Amino acid sequence: MNTFQYVVVSIDGDYANLRRIDVESEETKLVARALLPPEIMEGTKLLYELMQYEIMENA
Repeated sequence: MNTFQYVVVSIDGDYANLRRIDVESEETKLVARALLPPEIMEGTKLLYELMQYEIMENA
């Protein structure tokens, strides 16, 4: 089972740009906001696990 950590870099309408923070990366991933928790904002840290995104506690 893979888990990944992301940070919300920007929000553009119905999409958000995410960047991985668990590895060195400058690439962003475009994700539909419908797949993300509704309370996200720029700078929110997310955990992707079991095909779901959730806000990381203590982040």
